[in-house]
Amino acid sequence: MFTVGQREALRERVLALAEEDSRVVAGAAVGSLALGGGDRFSDLDLTFGVADDVPVTDVLEDWTRTLGEEGAVHLVDLERAPTIYRVFLLPDALQFDLSLTPAARFAPAGPRWRTLFGEIAEEHTRTPTPPSAEDLFGWGVIYGLHARTCIDRGRLWQAEHYTGAVRDHALSLACLRRELPAVQARGYDDLPAEALAEFGGTHVGALEPQQLHGALSAGIRALLREAKEANVPAADAVAERLDDRA
Repeated sequence: MFTVGQREALRERVLALAEEDSRVVAGAAVGSLALGGGDRFSDLDLTFGVADDVPVTDVLEDWTRTLGEEGAVHLVDLERAPTIYRVFLLPDALQFDLSLTPAARFAPAGPRWRTLFGEIAEEHTRTPTPPSAEDLFGWGVIYGLHARTCIDRGRLWQAEHYTGAVRDHALSLACLRRELPAVQARGYDDLPAEALAEFGGTHVGALEPQQLHGALSAGIRALLREAKEANVPAADAVAERLDDRA
């Protein structure tokens, strides 16, 4: 496991790369560490603005080559135009999330942002939109139907996957109506104990049809309960069409 000192050393190294690279005109800390939060387990997230006359990919590939020579392993890319995110794994399991954006579009995409140098494009500042209760419920129902079919077909591993997805969408609904983060399970642990207790039966204990049916039934009940609490219009109609046999 990496140390805070290793993480700080990487941060300083990347900022030095930015300072030495004339193509990079702005930078910011993002993620859990941006505003003084996080803990010793937090990974490192840094984002940079690239001069508009320079392809972002040129800088990304050059930095990837340099960081690779220093022990970083490139894991995955995520492109959400105009930003490209690249995730690296450093020694001792230190994760580094690097993102680059053209300078004209370099702006906060959420509240966890601290400008380190350069200017941001205020007109492009974005506020993340939380998922809608209707979408969370709708997908939860779809996964529930898929889970039931997979159990009947004897595809138990796939059934376990979908059963867990039903539970996760119900938990996300519980987070959403309490104004907790409703994506990537970020709000689950902040739910009240009495709310979490209602999800106790939603875990699959074994890859057996009876166990799967039981967990799925509990997950669907939780999904319907949370949808009704969130005033999802389709909740009552769906409840009439889904029996409790999962």
